[in-house]
Amino acid sequence: MPIVGDVAGVLDELIKLIKASKEKADEKAIKAWWTQIELWRAKDCLKYNRASTIIKPQFVVEKLWEVTGGNAFVTTDVGQHQMWAAQYYKFDQPRRWVTSGGLGTMGFGLPAAMGVQLANPNADVVCVTGESSIQMCIQEMSTCKQYHLPLKIVNLNNRYMGMVRQWQEFFYGNRYAESYMDSLPDFVKLAEAYGHVGMKIEKPEDIEPALREAFAMKDRFVFMDFITDQTENVFPMVPGGKGITEMILAEEL
Repeated sequence: MPIVGDVAGVLDELIKLIKASKEKADEKAIKAWWTQIELWRAKDCLKYNRASTIIKPQFVVEKLWEVTGGNAFVTTDVGQHQMWAAQYYKFDQPRRWVTSGGLGTMGFGLPAAMGVQLANPNADVVCVTGESSIQMCIQEMSTCKQYHLPLKIVNLNNRYMGMVRQWQEFFYGNRYAESYMDSLPDFVKLAEAYGHVGMKIEKPEDIEPALREAFAMKDRFVFMDFITDQTENVFPMVPGGKGITEMILAEEL
C-alpha cells in the first residue's frame, strides 16, 4: 500500500491507527527480529589491527580527528583514502566534508581544499589524499604558495593505486596490473621545492606528534607523507553486481 505524504504527518496518523487497532503484536516475532538486529550490531565492520608496527591508514585519520577536535574542513581525492576519511573522521558538523563522492575525479582534493581555505581563511583545512591522486594536480602547490594558503596535506602513501589493487586482489586472483607505483617522487623534497614544509612519517608512534606539529604551523602549507601498510583494504565493500546483503566484512576474511 503506497503512502504519499509528509513524513511527520504520516507517522502521526500511523501511530493513531496502531493505538486504535485491536491487533496485538507478535511478541515472539519481534523478539526474533531484535535478536537478528543485535547480531548485526555485534559485527565490528570497521575493525583493524591497532597493534601494528606499520602505520595503518585508519589510525592516521582517527588521530587527525583527535588533533583537530573534529573541527577541520576535510577534502579528499578518490580511492581507499577517501573511504577511510569518510569512515574514521567523525563528522558531526555540516559542510565539513568535501569530496567528489562516486564521480571518481582523482585530483579533486587539493583544488577543493584551496577553495575551502579561501572561503574560510581562519579554519583548519586538510586534504586527505593518496600518492596517486595528489599528483594529478600537485602543481597547485605553487598556487598555494602564491596565495599563502596554509593547507595541511595528509598523504596516505601505500605505493599503490589502492582501490584498484584491492579489486585486483579480491576478484582477479592477485593479478596486479598498472596499480603499483614504482616511480614516486620524494614528496618532502617536492613540497620544500615549492616553498612549503614537508614531513615524512614512518612509525605509528610519530603520527600524533607530526599532526600536532603541522597544525601548530597556522601560517604554513604542510605536506605530511605517511608511509602506510601496503596490504590494508577498505571494508565493508560490496562486490560489483552484488546486493547489500552480500557485502564483505573485514572479520569474514
